[in-house]
Amino acid sequence: MTPADDARLVAYSRDVIRSGSKSFAAAATLFEPRTRAGAYLLYAWCRHCDDVADGQTLGHGATAAPREAQLARVAALERETRGALAGEPAAEPVFQAFQAVAQVHGLPPAFALDHLSGFRWDAEGRPVRDAADLLDYCYRVAGAVGLMMAWIMGVRDEPTLDRACDLGLAFQLTNIARDVLDDAAVGRVYLPEDWLAEAGVPPDAVGAARHRGAVFGLAERLVGLAEPYYASARWGMARLPFRSACAVGAARGVYRRIGRKLVRQGPEAWAGRLSTSRAEKLAELGAGVGAAVRARLLDARRAPPSRDGLWTRPASAGDAGQSRLARAPVGPEQPLGEGAERARLA
Repeated sequence: MTPADDARLVAYSRDVIRSGSKSFAAAATLFEPRTRAGAYLLYAWCRHCDDVADGQTLGHGATAAPREAQLARVAALERETRGALAGEPAAEPVFQAFQAVAQVHGLPPAFALDHLSGFRWDAEGRPVRDAADLLDYCYRVAGAVGLMMAWIMGVRDEPTLDRACDLGLAFQLTNIARDVLDDAAVGRVYLPEDWLAEAGVPPDAVGAARHRGAVFGLAERLVGLAEPYYASARWGMARLPFRSACAVGAARGVYRRIGRKLVRQGPEAWAGRLSTSRAEKLAELGAGVGAAVRARLLDARRAPPSRDGLWTRPASAGDAGQSRLARAPVGPEQPLGEGAERARLA
């Protein structure tokens, strides 16, 4: 591939991220150029896969489809992705972009295939029985992306990859809390079945107005469940290049702010698309730089706290669903590091 081809794919992918995720696009400006280009290329593929699997455009307008159609979409994504990973010529720009970033950075194929397994989970209609299932699902659709992003940043050690995965889990838990009604409208329910039973909410009535208060209580529980993963992710920043740590700190702040806004606003937060303003994004960009400085000057000199009690990604990439903690990931309240919030776990 020529330099002109590379520039074309990066420009194409940059446009995708600017249209699909203003939060991610804002954080990505803090990366150094090579890492930023890799992030753009990876995001374009992730966005495409999500859109194709859900029959939507840039994350909006998801529509329900027969299971056979959903499975066929996922199978096509798996086939094209495997081809790109194998170095086969890719016709679509999005798979050319993915092939480029995979080759330049040597992405482990299993990370990408684990990510696609999350879309297969949805297509097969697998239930989310409990918090362990929920975190397993979050690993596939977001934790695996965290692993790929960390790899692009140059991370190769397992403990830091675990922290990157934790950030992906936290992001997805926040997304689920924010989008719970939109997901229910197209037949997707990610609230664990045992949580719903405790709250007296039938799985097929999550979107019903009469259950709004109970469902909001479960969304608050999701935000609480995300907190120890946000706290854990902070400790991986000290092992990142400085500008990457700035970008990660900013993204962490933006998504965490969304969860806090949801809790503060109550059920009325679902009246529209909950997001952060431009001023709030700028504030988190500055805070991300501050967090990176703290990580470099303070956290790097201290041993990180244990991750005991947190769900942990598969011991060998590509074996999604079998966590190192043997599906016993959710324990009692525990602080992670000095000053970290205590979070309500399931």
